[in-house]
Amino acid sequence: MLDVRRMQVLRAVVASGSVTGAAANLGYTPSAVSQQIAVLEKEAGIALLERFGRGVRPTAAGKLLTEHAAAIGRRVAEAETALADLRAGRTGRISVRYFATAGADLVAPALARFRAEHPGVRVDLRIAEGAPDAEADLTLVVRPRGGPEAYGEGLRLVHLVDDPYRAVLPKGHPLAGRRAAVELAELAAEPWVGSERPGPCLDAVLEACAAAGFSPDVAVECEEYATAQGFVAAGLGVSLIPLMGLGSRHPGVVVRRVRGPEPVRAIHAAVRESSLALPAVRGLLTALREA
Repeated sequence: MLDVRRMQVLRAVVASGSVTGAAANLGYTPSAVSQQIAVLEKEAGIALLERFGRGVRPTAAGKLLTEHAAAIGRRVAEAETALADLRAGRTGRISVRYFATAGADLVAPALARFRAEHPGVRVDLRIAEGAPDAEADLTLVVRPRGGPEAYGEGLRLVHLVDDPYRAVLPKGHPLAGRRAAVELAELAAEPWVGSERPGPCLDAVLEACAAAGFSPDVAVECEEYATAQGFVAAGLGVSLIPLMGLGSRHPGVVVRRVRGPEPVRAIHAAVRESSLALPAVRGLLTALREA
């Protein structure tokens, strides 16, 4: 196999017209250059240089390899420039996965800021509910508050924001006229409209209810916040919905803060360890935190 470094030495010899001139340009000794050319000729299986006056000139094989050496040199220079841009966060591609309710309030403003600061970086953004995508640089997930930073092999959890739940009541409900926060225990005897599928979001609700001394009586199961509001507005029960899920509110419901305790889901970014070294990924994390 041809050694590309020796090909660059050949290129320097052809450009200068002599071994001595190439040695001076490369900072080598003439004997070191001659040895490199001799090894390259052995690899090529053919003579690459011939005597010409007081110097040397390339043979047909030497011209061929010199042309390829020049092309390789250009590609290496391009690679170095591209790598420098990637290291500086000027170019590249980031794959991001998010869950639906984090889109409008968190992801959209963060990406708007990120693109203004990193216009050359492409963001591949897709919905992925549940576990992190192993191929993604960053996945938004919901995890218990105060949990470990490690999250599976090669992933690190970065806390972004706590998203509190709110009580969603029918307009005619006795608690709807209260301006103060609703005690969670006051909803214990109510029929409930479930708004979460099994997972960490539902766990946050159930753990808060258990701390208040009851288990919710779910009369209607629903996994969409907008649909859950419709069931509540129809008087089929009360519900707890996270603040980010209340961007579009049904006119037939009233939303109140909850306490004793306040259910909260913690939103994290599960980031690939290798991606944390990229300035663009760190920039996106900063934008998400500040969004």
